[in-house]
Amino acid sequence: MPKPDPSARRAEVLSLSAKLFAENGYRATTVRDIADAAGILSGSLYHHFDSKESMLDEILRDFLDRLFGEYRTVLAAVDAPREQLRGCVIASFAAIDANPDAVAIYQAEARGLAQQERFAYIADFLQEFRSMWRGIISRGIETGDFRQDLDVDVTYRFLRDTVWVAVRWYRPGGQLSVDTVADQYLTILEHGIASPEKEQS
Repeated sequence: MPKPDPSARRAEVLSLSAKLFAENGYRATTVRDIADAAGILSGSLYHHFDSKESMLDEILRDFLDRLFGEYRTVLAAVDAPREQLRGCVIASFAAIDANPDAVAIYQAEARGLAQQERFAYIADFLQEFRSMWRGIISRGIETGDFRQDLDVDVTYRFLRDTVWVAVRWYRPGGQLSVDTVADQYLTILEHGIASPEKEQS
């Protein structure tokens, strides 16, 4: 009989902990809860992670590194603000589709955790996100890609909130694919919800 793969078991435990953190909250989830979900003794959990905090740290670091890697790739690949925004929106929905638990944890815990020394990197990511998206909007207004009457801060907050709130209702593998949802959001962002005929009348 082949020996169990420790790395696969570790990944499974991390995935289970992410699910519990997302559903019940990080503080409300105990090491015992994670061990029970994994079918192991609480003490055995420490063969894989030295603390519950370490699990959370790894979940968030991996999620943020991947997400911002995609954002940076988009900005390096295209110059037009409209295409940059489109690429970042698509990357955001892809992250929601691939890592819904990590997204839910980040939304619930990020600002509080960013005050702690171990999670200080979250504050850096929050600042980079704000600077990146506001920069796209500002450049789009300057180039005429976006309307001149837009307020940068209001537009940024609208985009941030409308995109990331989708994690509360979007279900991977559901009736709507992530590509369909992203396309619908982009259509509304770019063209609004009024029909062209009504808009012109």
